[in-house]
Amino acid sequence: METRRDFLTGAAFAGLMVAAAGCSSARNNFGFGAGGAMQGHVAPKLKRIRVGVVGLGARGTWAAQRLNGVPGVDVVAVCEIVQEKIDKYVAWCKEQKRPEPKWRYFGENAWRDLCQNREIDAVYNVTPWALHAPIAKYAMECGKHAFVEVPGCLTVDEAWDLVETSERTKFNCMMLENCCYGEAELLALSLCRQGLLGDLVHGEGAYIHDLRGLYASKPGSIERWRKLENDFHKGNRYPTHGLGPVCQYLGINRGDRFDYLTSLESNAASSIAYAKAVSGKDENPAMGDMNVTMIKTALGRSIMVQHDVASPRSYSRINRITGTKGCFEGIQFPDPEGKDPYADPVRSGCYCRFGWESKPGEGVHAYFDAKTVEEMRAKYMHPLFRTAGEIAKKVGGHGGMDYLMDLRWAYCLQNGEPLDQNVYDLAAWSSLCELTETSVRAGSKPVKAPDFTRGAWKTTPALGLVDMDMSKLEFDTSAAEKGTGMTI
Repeated sequence: METRRDFLTGAAFAGLMVAAAGCSSARNNFGFGAGGAMQGHVAPKLKRIRVGVVGLGARGTWAAQRLNGVPGVDVVAVCEIVQEKIDKYVAWCKEQKRPEPKWRYFGENAWRDLCQNREIDAVYNVTPWALHAPIAKYAMECGKHAFVEVPGCLTVDEAWDLVETSERTKFNCMMLENCCYGEAELLALSLCRQGLLGDLVHGEGAYIHDLRGLYASKPGSIERWRKLENDFHKGNRYPTHGLGPVCQYLGINRGDRFDYLTSLESNAASSIAYAKAVSGKDENPAMGDMNVTMIKTALGRSIMVQHDVASPRSYSRINRITGTKGCFEGIQFPDPEGKDPYADPVRSGCYCRFGWESKPGEGVHAYFDAKTVEEMRAKYMHPLFRTAGEIAKKVGGHGGMDYLMDLRWAYCLQNGEPLDQNVYDLAAWSSLCELTETSVRAGSKPVKAPDFTRGAWKTTPALGLVDMDMSKLEFDTSAAEKGTGMTI
């Protein structure tokens, strides 16, 4: 039974969505921003990239430390609302004999000062979700490339703002979707691009991660913001970890695009029970435990995306792609010791299974055995992972995907290549935050998806099997060590 608060927030949200839908439709007809389209955009080369990191929480601190190990990247500024976190990062720099940030910004609006600093080339945004779009937009307006954690924005209007600002300023706006750089995800992309799965038909992705411990955070804690997102919103507020790689397989925005979606969610039984056990109080979060969204693409293909941060389930992004000749799926196995498999390189192997029929009509599809999977993995390994995968694993970060992501965008900026993800990818993938909530609150009715490329998806080529020339990075791979104390 809905509470009065549910009714009021739902009614208010529905009203806002009606207004936003009209606004978004109108913007869809404006054509490209003043600077033109950003597909394939190549920014002026930067021999060294001076980065300002906004947000030094758990992910932000690790990002700042990790960027210290990317050749040609200098972390020259940091920004936080907790002075202690700045102090801890500076202490780490001293301990590891790393350059200390020249500028240290403190305060809720200090990110504006960081963005205005003319001696910064790129802003690396690792803040709570509601700040992602405002900081990214302001960074571009101040003449900076914007790199923003997932999701890149929370509403369709924010997505349009970022698209139009990137087009007008000609600065990149890339969402830091690290899962696109996982070994299994890159292997799947390699199989797709080499045609081994045939014509692609259906993809599945997810973010299934038991985060109920967030309900134990103390009221007033700055870490409580994610719980509040679930308390007041429905739909999928964190869609891109599973969705992003699938979109790259299918060439979304690059040969295909989202047409419409419908979103369904369960009740919030697990969330309610856990909150009751922790606080002894009755709570009624708006978000259901499981959200399932189905997307239809312009070419008639389908995508399933799941979101569940409340159930006692093992971690999974699903990562499945099916074609006319075969299927690939990534697998996250629970560690028998109860440890995060991505926290330790020993446990961060490429877990997957795949196979296809060699000849039509020879029987039902069967997965390859473990030996064949390993042979195929070695044969069809993505060139980017073949080049830098092992060094990325040594540095760490979700099995190396974090470091490989940073290494790749830095390489592109230094060598005059387009980034693997552009602002249209950020906009389309992140738009599910609003579109799924709109569908759920409307009884799972279909919702049309905006075309942020304004038709350019028809002629934009899909992302190929990109690689890097490590010699251009002056990169000594023998110098890397495991963990945040790397000595690159």
